[in-house]
Amino acid sequence: MSGSAALPQLFIGLMSGTSLDGVDGVLADFSGPQPRVLAHHAMPFPPALKHELLALNTASDNELHRAALAANGLVRVYARTVHALLANTQTEPRDVRAIGAHGQTVRHQPGAFDGTGYTLQLNNPALLAELTGMDVVADFRSRDVAAAGQGAPLVPVFHQGIFGQVDNTVGVLNIGGIANLSVLHANGEVLGFDCGPGNALLDHWCQQHTGEAFDHNGTWGASGSVIEPLLHALLTEPYLQQVPPKSTGRDLFHPTWLAQQLNGFANVAAADVQATLTEFTARACLNDVLRHAPEAKELIVCGGGALNGLLMSRLQAGLPHVRVLSSAERGMPPLQVEAAAFAWLARQTVLGLPGNLPKVTGAQGARILGGIFKA
Repeated sequence: MSGSAALPQLFIGLMSGTSLDGVDGVLADFSGPQPRVLAHHAMPFPPALKHELLALNTASDNELHRAALAANGLVRVYARTVHALLANTQTEPRDVRAIGAHGQTVRHQPGAFDGTGYTLQLNNPALLAELTGMDVVADFRSRDVAAAGQGAPLVPVFHQGIFGQVDNTVGVLNIGGIANLSVLHANGEVLGFDCGPGNALLDHWCQQHTGEAFDHNGTWGASGSVIEPLLHALLTEPYLQQVPPKSTGRDLFHPTWLAQQLNGFANVAAADVQATLTEFTARACLNDVLRHAPEAKELIVCGGGALNGLLMSRLQAGLPHVRVLSSAERGMPPLQVEAAAFAWLARQTVLGLPGNLPKVTGAQGARILGGIFKA
């Protein structure tokens, strides 16, 4: 875009994903050939806000009122994250070109009901612009859905830019609440889709039975044994057999779905269920790597799942001829990648450039994503 080189190249990306553990924010510099993360700040959700965001994933009373207030609460956490990033780097708001604020997905139904469907991210970008004094780019997914796409995943094109290799096919597996795979082919072609559950079911089961928000390093799961009949039942979920483009979320993989799968397994140990859910997450991802990237030599893992030692070991065991590694070994720590992707997407919007890959999402064409809320 003409004149764009004179614009500030600092962008902030904010990501709060389906894991519902809080907000990851990055301040990224796009002035060089590769984006450079200058600062990362993670801010957990207050327990009441986390509870409400989780509750709003399913139909309940007075949803419109509660969703509006939850969006305001979410944005206040966003704003505190932004202020921490600025303070930690002595950066002035005027030096940041824009904030990319993903919002909190509470429903994801592309193509459903009326042929268009919808994707819904709670957010109040106008309030974020007021609280930070910066331009805000938000609502990234809805334009892709309007163009008959899935609206997700949007990160594969960013993965290609930072992890792609000229001579090798590379898999990038982002394990947040949901797991999504980017296949970066050696010829430059990119495929991406949601594999299935990531941490959502693991975190739910861990919280319910141990009181901990998540299974630290997979230690609790490692203390149990896989229940093979349960694993087999989980792997029969029809979504896992669908062909891309496809995307999913808590609309499908939620506690009620898990409770239905556990019918007939009433007397099993909770740790054994955790071990089985970990294996299920790994197996769903492994099957997709083997199906869509059999020639890959590396599987780069990002998101919170990269910090689960048991999950990483199960991925490696299932891919003996592939090197499974954390994205930190390729220059960007696991909890920074998605936030950096939304900083990049904000930059694309500001520059008037497309942010989606139609081959990935199934959209009718490349589209400029998101709306800009001026400071």
